[in-house]
Amino acid sequence: MVTIPAFLLAALTEIAGCFAFWHVVRAGGSPYWLLAGAVSLLAFALALTQVETSVAGRAFAAYGGVYILASLAWMWAAEGVRPDRWDATGAALCLAGAAVIMLAPRG
Repeated sequence: MVTIPAFLLAALTEIAGCFAFWHVVRAGGSPYWLLAGAVSLLAFALALTQVETSVAGRAFAAYGGVYILASLAWMWAAEGVRPDRWDATGAALCLAGAAVIMLAPRG
């Protein structure tokens, strides 16, 4: 199944790209980070096209749940802030919604 690896790659590249821009704008990082961020966001868009669904909107909607979980993992790994129980509960609810979107029987 290509969908799960595509979602995971999309999440990693989108978060890395957005973080690069955040680092420049909010933390005064070097403008060279913007180039890396742009490349990363291009990789994100390419990864999301690999999701196994016939319509883009469904892939984008389901990806939202994966993005939320990956963002919390980034927060913990890269920023040193451990998610609390509310973060975990919210992520679980979002992943459940993503599963309903992707796995629902459609005629």
